[in-house]
Amino acid sequence: MEMDGNHTLVTNFVLVGFTADPSLRMVLFVLFLASYTLTLTGNIGLMALIYLDSRLHTPMYFFVGSLSFLDVWYSSVYTPRIMSDCVSKNNVMSLSGCAAQFFFSAGFAYSECFLLAAMAYDRYVAICNPLLYATAMPKKLCILLVVGSYVAGFANAIVHTGNTFRLHFCGNNVINHFFCDAPPLVKMACDDTWVYELIVASIIGCNVMATTVLILGSYIGIVAAIMRIHSTTGRHKAFSTCSSHLISVSLFYGSILLMYSRPSSMHTPDWDKANALFYTVVNPLVNPMIYSLRNKDVKAAFQKVLGRFIRLK
Repeated sequence: MEMDGNHTLVTNFVLVGFTADPSLRMVLFVLFLASYTLTLTGNIGLMALIYLDSRLHTPMYFFVGSLSFLDVWYSSVYTPRIMSDCVSKNNVMSLSGCAAQFFFSAGFAYSECFLLAAMAYDRYVAICNPLLYATAMPKKLCILLVVGSYVAGFANAIVHTGNTFRLHFCGNNVINHFFCDAPPLVKMACDDTWVYELIVASIIGCNVMATTVLILGSYIGIVAAIMRIHSTTGRHKAFSTCSSHLISVSLFYGSILLMYSRPSSMHTPDWDKANALFYTVVNPLVNPMIYSLRNKDVKAAFQKVLGRFIRLK
């Protein structure tokens, strides 16, 4: 703690997590260990399949692999710390540690927003201009879109993190959450947060609006193109190539908007924890399942790689 006038400034934080019950914490440790293992296995496995099978060397699967790569790092920002807090009696996080977690959390979240928008554009080109797809989406453009997603994401994270940690935090240093997030931090601020909330709302609003407009615009074009297809089989095949992306977008954007579109006065700890679990733990876990379980190409690639492995043994 440090003194600043009449205020005692906070220099570290205590994360409450989910429960103080030791037996429940061990149960949660096992659950999060299992989910993290499945997340790493699913995403790294999907990346390996895309790399090993030449039939998956297309723009669509390049973006799917890029999303899996991002989700590995995104889940690693949260889950190891959650597991550590489940088995530790000292859930203290320094101010610099909190700022680092906040920065990478925001960076990967913003990057995923832009990457999902890039994937929507890829689906638009594939369905609306199938004959020109390979020409319209060359590898160089795909790489630029992925790199641009990270650059834009972390540029926004720098602004968001700098704007948050210019605030002074005072009083009770207990954060009733499982990671350093904006809503509980704002409640601890001893400064006037009106300007802060205006800036954050502008950052999130502009980014979400830009990516949402691109995604909606892409899908309006996709729907129009699908409606021009006369055969039912053709329509179903065209729509099936977008269904996985639509589910992923709905899960990620839905949970993010539920969390950050409300003013800080309306946030409650239990609601925030439950909602945050979706975009921090659940989404990276289910994404490889969404993009592989109903995908014939991925199933065929898995069988091919598995067959090679069996023959080698």
